Amino acid sequence: MSQGVCPRVTSYGPFWILSTVIFALSVIDVDTYSCHEVRTAFQLRQVGPLHRVPETPGTDVDLLVCKHQGPSCCTRKMEESYQLAVKRETLHNIHSYSYELEHLISRHSDAFQDMFQYLLSFSQGHLSSLFEGTYSTLSRNALPHVNQLFSSLSLYLRGANVSVEVAIHQFFNNIFPYVYTQLINPGIEGSMMAGSEMADCLRMIRQDVNPFGPHPAVMAQELAEAMGTGRQLSLALDEGLEVMNATGNFSLSRECVKGLVKMVYCSHCRGLTLIKPCVGYCLNVMRGCLASVSELDQPWRRYTSLLEQLTHAMAGHHSLELALLGVRGHINEALLYAQLHGPLITATVDKVCGLSTGEPTGMQPTSPEVTTLAMTSYNPLPSAAPSQPLPEHRLMRLAHLSSLPLKPSKNNKHSLRTLSREFLMYLQRYKSFFAALPEMLCEGDNVVDDSTCWSGDDVVESYTGRVVGNGLHAQRQNPEVKVRTPNPTLAEVKERLERFNKETHERFPKLGQVETWEELGSGEIDEGSTTDCDDEDGCQASGDGQDKTSHTDVSNERKSNGRQPGGDSPYESPVKPPSVRVVGGSLSAIWMRPWTLVLLLTALCFQWALF
Repeated sequence: MSQGVCPRVTSYGPFWILSTVIFALSVIDVDTYSCHEVRTAFQLRQVGPLHRVPETPGTDVDLLVCKHQGPSCCTRKMEESYQLAVKRETLHNIHSYSYELEHLISRHSDAFQDMFQYLLSFSQGHLSSLFEGTYSTLSRNALPHVNQLFSSLSLYLRGANVSVEVAIHQFFNNIFPYVYTQLINPGIEGSMMAGSEMADCLRMIRQDVNPFGPHPAVMAQELAEAMGTGRQLSLALDEGLEVMNATGNFSLSRECVKGLVKMVYCSHCRGLTLIKPCVGYCLNVMRGCLASVSELDQPWRRYTSLLEQLTHAMAGHHSLELALLGVRGHINEALLYAQLHGPLITATVDKVCGLSTGEPTGMQPTSPEVTTLAMTSYNPLPSAAPSQPLPEHRLMRLAHLSSLPLKPSKNNKHSLRTLSREFLMYLQRYKSFFAALPEMLCEGDNVVDDSTCWSGDDVVESYTGRVVGNGLHAQRQNPEVKVRTPNPTLAEVKERLERFNKETHERFPKLGQVETWEELGSGEIDEGSTTDCDDEDGCQASGDGQDKTSHTDVSNERKSNGRQPGGDSPYESPVKPPSVRVVGGSLSAIWMRPWTLVLLLTALCFQWALF
């Protein structure tokens, strides 16, 4: 019985053992080629719907990008999801780098505009105090035109199509009727209203009569030169923002997307979710994808150099601040000129507009500011205004005022020059931004440069392909991404940036000759010093003392040189200036008085007696 059973058991034993081994091997094989890791990565990176990932690898999968021999955890649907995901991730990474530069430009554009508006507000208040204090009879009628003038200057600095020269001449046209009736001929003020035909006639003939002498033209030239660089800087910053917006919204080509999928996700099809691409391989892919972006490198370098030059020209010598501070002085001198030449102006106006006024009254100066300038000799009604740059002596006289408007508020102690220095310091980091962008995208955790990395086809010890350079021309040798045509959007951006650079250099041909702050030396007023001044500290008072000093220097220099302000020809006076009764007098006249000499001799005798 036992002998019959035992052989039967022995004959079935090997079959059961073999079946068990085959089953165990099949279980091990299924576990080894599971797509569990791929599904986890697919879900964590939010590539797409999880049901697109198979549980186990497939062998007969027709893939378009991630082709390889053997089983694969990828499907056609997964490749589509990978393409969308890699585009989203790459553009997000580009935005993360470009956002810093875009924010830098945007923040400083706003900061410069705030500073410009503060300087304009300060200069407007400075001028308004002149009318309210020295020319109080003009104040009510002139202040609306002051507001209009500075509104136009503000629009100009913001890049609007406004002419500084037109705005200034319009200002003098508008105030001439009030100057004529309230300063030159106060007696006819009641017979001429602002909207009358006589007032219109005065406005129209103002530039022909030239009642304010050369001062409107000089003021217009100084402001146009100083504010021109500030306006162009504002336009340049706006242009930079346009460039950054365009580069942040460009589309990736189909060849680029395929190359990115092959670099980032094709390793997942083999279950290798943790392997990183080789550095050289990543550079080839990114330089191929960003070939059109890299074409912006040279125009962008010239653009950043242009920003530096504009900033130096605007803030290097406090040019904008001094020009705006000089507005009050120019207008005051223009009004004094009109008073000093009242008889000639009246005679000319009477012939053109038929305003018979008789002899002008009230010709004497009415304030210390006017009294000081009464000693100045002017060329009556010159026909041509000078067109010279801001004289050096005027800069020196205004230098002591340069610290007045150098801060926009009590909470912000930054001056225009400090703001400019900060902007240029940050700008240095982004001169080669578009050339360095592929390298930045291939840094850190995105790549690996050790013995094992992903080459696009397999795991290798190092990438053996040729690493190409930046730009469209270099991509002809790119083994990873084929670049067929440039991106039309970025090509247009490049052309526009080059055109802006060219137009700016044509408009400001001497920008390259502007000294940098390092070349200026330590003689410049440092914006970080304790020269900040508030309104309550007396910086924005009517300032008769300061103005008297400044105007006295002007008078003395003109008399010693015998020249018109800003002119090159010797000063000639074909018509004798009208006699003006001067209140006060000069220092030499005081010493010539007898009682002054008596007091001096008495003091000397007293001193000799003591010793």
